[in-house]
Amino acid sequence: MSARLNLLNNTIAGKAMRGINTASMAVISSGLLPKTTMDLVLLRASQINGCGYCTDIHSKDLTHSGESATRVNLVSAWRETTVFTDEERAALDLAEQGTRIADTAGGVPHEVWANAATYYDEDQLAALTCLIALINASNRLGVIAAIPGGGYAPGPFG
Repeated sequence: MSARLNLLNNTIAGKAMRGINTASMAVISSGLLPKTTMDLVLLRASQINGCGYCTDIHSKDLTHSGESATRVNLVSAWRETTVFTDEERAALDLAEQGTRIADTAGGVPHEVWANAATYYDEDQLAALTCLIALINASNRLGVIAAIPGGGYAPGPFG
């Protein structure tokens, strides 16, 4: 399987991708959220969107940073598990609802936001919101361009 489009080597797509990466790094390097929480959110949105490339990256980054296979493998079924903290569960719920905004009238339910707000302050919620929006943009680029997963080696984005 090969990609339909090399996003990084295309002039316009490369500029857009660098912009997304710069924005993502602003959130990631802010220190506002635990790295594990961010990686869980990135993985869950990527799973929902069916982005093999991003799912490959974020699952491997979690494993590389020391997360157990159990936690990584259960991200897609986080609601039915006991291996995530309440804070992580709130972030995963916000990520799911923010990724699936077209599935419900009104977007992210108020109770999901309120639950997240019990664990995260305004700046952390802003960071989560930006992270969710940016991974969704990245996922869509990856899926549309059919960027295959499986070849990522941890490190370059972590």
